[in-house]
Amino acid sequence: MKVLGLDPGSRASGFGLVEYTAGAFRSFEFGVWRESSPRLSARLESLFRRCEEFLEKSRPAAASIETIFSGKSASSVFALAQTRGVLLLACARAQIPIFEYEPLTVKKTITGYGRAEKPQTREMVRSLLSAGQVQIPLDAADALAMAICHCHHASAPNFDHPAAAC
Repeated sequence: MKVLGLDPGSRASGFGLVEYTAGAFRSFEFGVWRESSPRLSARLESLFRRCEEFLEKSRPAAASIETIFSGKSASSVFALAQTRGVLLLACARAQIPIFEYEPLTVKKTITGYGRAEKPQTREMVRSLLSAGQVQIPLDAADALAMAICHCHHASAPNFDHPAAAC
């Protein structure tokens, strides 16, 4: 099963694609889509096109994305929500089901501790993917963690994820 993990951000969105077969990760690809336009609408359009192109090329069976969490300013939450919307739309147009996970769930699944710091999550992602010393940007590591989290939960007996968005 190929799963795309998405870590949305209004200026930098991480993506990570993993292939999970017979209880093991066989391959992975990752990166960060950086948007530099001062206009949010231009950044969203660029992100949508980049995500669409990646989906066309990679054809994952599912995508997973982080839910919005509180604690940020209202303007940050709105920008994040719009960014998530663009990514959700790209996946919906490609007919790829999306599953949403809370940050605490992802961190607990990956590290065993729901409040793990980003560098700790990145190191566990690197270990789970047998990536050695491959340099993985934090945003991409979060996206890979999203994909790994979904692989773990989807392979569990009686998987019935209530938050399928698309």
